[in-house]
Amino acid sequence: MTKTLDAEPWRRLSPAVADVIEPELAPITGEILESIGREVPEYSRPLEGRFGHGVRTGVGEALRQFVALIRDPDAGRDLGREVYVGLGRGELRQGRTLDSLQAAYRVGARVAWRRIAAAGHRAKLDPENLTLLAESIFAYIDELSADSVEGYATAQSETEELRSRRRHELVELMMRDPAPSPDDVRAAARAAGWKLPRKLAVLACEEEELASVVRRLPSDVVGVAFDDLGCVLIPDPTGPGRPKEIEKALEGISTALGPPANSQDARESWQLAKTALHASAAGAIANGRLLKADDHLGALLLLEGSTTARRIAAHRLSAFDSLTPKARDRMQETALAYLNHHGNAVAIAKALHLHPQTVRYRIARLRELLPNQLDDPESRFELEIALRMRAHRPPSREARTHPRRLRGNVRNTTSQTGDETPKP
Repeated sequence: MTKTLDAEPWRRLSPAVADVIEPELAPITGEILESIGREVPEYSRPLEGRFGHGVRTGVGEALRQFVALIRDPDAGRDLGREVYVGLGRGELRQGRTLDSLQAAYRVGARVAWRRIAAAGHRAKLDPENLTLLAESIFAYIDELSADSVEGYATAQSETEELRSRRRHELVELMMRDPAPSPDDVRAAARAAGWKLPRKLAVLACEEEELASVVRRLPSDVVGVAFDDLGCVLIPDPTGPGRPKEIEKALEGISTALGPPANSQDARESWQLAKTALHASAAGAIANGRLLKADDHLGALLLLEGSTTARRIAAHRLSAFDSLTPKARDRMQETALAYLNHHGNAVAIAKALHLHPQTVRYRIARLRELLPNQLDDPESRFELEIALRMRAHRPPSREARTHPRRLRGNVRNTTSQTGDETPKP
């Protein structure tokens, strides 16, 4: 049966062992520092300045604390552990992983055990105590290593939190109206650790998809939660191979991409991306693998619902207000098809999957409802704006529930409602 390792084996050592080790602390410290410089390449430079002070303090404090724990195991390590937490933080500041520091700990443990074992033999320590002493040294080094891992992870978390905050501030700045000065944007980008590109595009996604989107995209993007959505700044969106790379990365996720812009126009790219995403979510624009706002500018113009566009719609479509909802949808659908096909009844019938005679009846009814509007150029222009604005709205609940009832087969109509009479 394997015996469980003792977490603090030094508790079983006699306090007298500390008296054997203590005279060796100075030469052990010197040999450890020399060995670390020789065997750990990252620590081969002269131990000067803040870096050298940190390494020397770490080695000296480790040995002193080890002797103190042998004398009084209940004293604990609370006062000394911050040294090793600090060493872990320092490795992150130096831009290194923990590999070098862990290697230094291993070198220190080997040197310390060799010197301490020799001192133990001279003091005639029994084999059991020597074995326990070796276990204590390596268990103690594990604790120092764990302290440094904690310090490194904490510093990493703090750095990431600061970086995230700076990037959010950068996005907020770029989305201001009026646009900030180029100097302010450059300064904010530097603070966020982001190289400001000459051109960028802004991507919109659902906020809960943001982390997944950022992971899939190239590492040079900036993604933050903004306006209750995910907002991602994508550098050089039209560069060689970049469009395909972006499109492939976002496959299967509902996203919308604004047009390329410089930092001064990033807000415009964001507004278009955001509008396109909302339109797609509402079903007003069919979404493919990646919805590009530039491919739907006409629809987005109407979907933005400017005061003027709404006023045009209210004015030009008021003639349909007296119809039932189903009849109103049919007549507006017919009116838009009429404008699209220049009044050609056969083409309209084909587009709407109707009998040409049914279409002719509808056209006659349209002329009753819209006297003069179908022939006057300015009226036709405003009517088309109004109809396209309505057409890009999400379908009504009734249309979603009974879609086939709104498409023309044979219908009963009266002149009052606009419903159609049966046609042979």
